[in-house]
Amino acid sequence: MKRIVVIGSVSMDLVVTTDKRPQAGETVIGQAFQTVPGGKGANQAVAAARLGGRVEMVGCVGSDEFGQRIRQNFEQNKVGTQHLRTIDGEVTGTAHIVLAEGDNSIVVVQSANKQVVFTEAELEQLIDDETLVLLQLEIPIATVEQVSAYCRARQIPVLLNPAPSQPLTDELLEHVTYVTPNEHECRDLFGDIPLDEVLRRYPNKLIVTEGVNGVRFFDGEMIQHVPAIRADVVDTTGAGDTFNGALAAALMEGSELREAVRFAVVASGLSVEGFGAQGGMPNRNDVMRRLERV
Repeated sequence: MKRIVVIGSVSMDLVVTTDKRPQAGETVIGQAFQTVPGGKGANQAVAAARLGGRVEMVGCVGSDEFGQRIRQNFEQNKVGTQHLRTIDGEVTGTAHIVLAEGDNSIVVVQSANKQVVFTEAELEQLIDDETLVLLQLEIPIATVEQVSAYCRARQIPVLLNPAPSQPLTDELLEHVTYVTPNEHECRDLFGDIPLDEVLRRYPNKLIVTEGVNGVRFFDGEMIQHVPAIRADVVDTTGAGDTFNGALAAALMEGSELREAVRFAVVASGLSVEGFGAQGGMPNRNDVMRRLERV
């Protein structure tokens, strides 16, 4: 079976729930606090594994309690950790999340995630011809560029989720097979150019998620729109990560792009009905049942 190798961030999410988002200089009373495993890389790995993918997580954790809990969580979700390194004397990355008014605000502290770097020999051990590589931007951008160039030279598919948003070179965009910004990240990447025009520049590569408005991409002939499903929203944290993990899982099964996007849209929609980035992530049976009703 083909593998999904997720090279990315691993962190612990520190989640506060409150009715009102505090303004600068303001203190508000929260209703709940939880610590749950997260990080965009880890979230996408768990999502892909729950949906049937054979997944290997590549990243770094600290030599602390958070790192130990994260390893246990990967094991419970059947995500491989052979290449998850523990950095002595470092702390595990954290994401500080405020849930308020139906949405979330997040501050990421990279910590051990800054140590995700490779030699050429290490990449040869990690990646082979039966691999799809899934990347995000919570690790050093130099690593993302290195891995993408390595894979492009060997015709190994790469799915890049360009989040959190930052400038990307034209060369990096050329090297990856798929790039999946949300509407805000797409605007950061391409400015005020109309979306349809940007999509036509990157046929079957640029896949833009638009929340409740679904997903759009250009298939080489026309703009394709895959609508979102109706969902009872509990927590939107991790919806984008679920989309990317699900898209990777569907593509590795051999699905055509529109079919894979549809699968990912349903998985993402289901994920917001549970609490936490990983807490609401559906399994394969959940998605297949919902697809029958779409």
